[in-house]
Amino acid sequence: MSATPIKGKPLADRLRAEVAEEVKTLGRVGLVTVLVGDDPASEVYIRLKHKAATAAGIDATDVRLPADTTEADLLARVSELNGSDDVDAILVQLPLPSQIDEEKVIRAVAPAKDVDGFHPLNAGELYLGRPAIVSATPRGIMALLAEHRIELDGARAVVIGRSDIVGKPIAHLLLQANATVTLCHSHTQDLARHTLDADVLVVAVGVPALVTADMVKERAVVVDVGMNRTDAGLVGDVDPAAAELASAMTPVPGGVGPMTIACLLQNAVVCARYRTGALVYPG
Repeated sequence: MSATPIKGKPLADRLRAEVAEEVKTLGRVGLVTVLVGDDPASEVYIRLKHKAATAAGIDATDVRLPADTTEADLLARVSELNGSDDVDAILVQLPLPSQIDEEKVIRAVAPAKDVDGFHPLNAGELYLGRPAIVSATPRGIMALLAEHRIELDGARAVVIGRSDIVGKPIAHLLLQANATVTLCHSHTQDLARHTLDADVLVVAVGVPALVTADMVKERAVVVDVGMNRTDAGLVGDVDPAAAELASAMTPVPGGVGPMTIACLLQNAVVCARYRTGALVYPG
């Protein structure tokens, strides 16, 4: 037995096409990305996001600031973007240089323009069960599970990783889908005791092969969010051998990754609808 691969690209391509149609309907969607410094990984992420946004007809602007930019200067630039009617969605690429308080910058972005869904108001709306703008990766995971008709109602779901970007949001989304959710992290004792109960296992920690095949329940659905660069190439957080036990599993690469950018574009459209009044931001 080998797990059915949950590939992200086919669904991501369809979502991008849908975004392109929505952009035509709206007339214009303005996305601004802000990159401070020259972190190589951030450069790659920004390039991929702009390529996808442009292909979907989104008016994407790339703001580059030097690595020695002060916190005050960055906050002033964010404030300027908040007040611009030409800007629907704002993305400040993380990580930021050490002289800048990331949390302060996240809070500075207008919640209705927060395309990443990181602002505390967006996190709070998700916590309360009325999502406004949801982080792209968790949104993409839920779309993949729905696409493959994975039953979540009453399922035991285990999430490994408690980051604000993936772990916590996906735990809330799974809970809202009526799964029984366990959230594990670096202080969890006897991790396998939890993972072996999981009907749906989501792993997002950034540790290669943290979850070995003997930690996966037979016929479980495994979502591997990890993207770890090693001497052997790009690998996930789950040992690929787990596919011999799982019923379905996301490959790395090619699983969750393509969904993240597609759902970021969807979020940009949501932001545009908030700005134009087609949607009313709940905060």
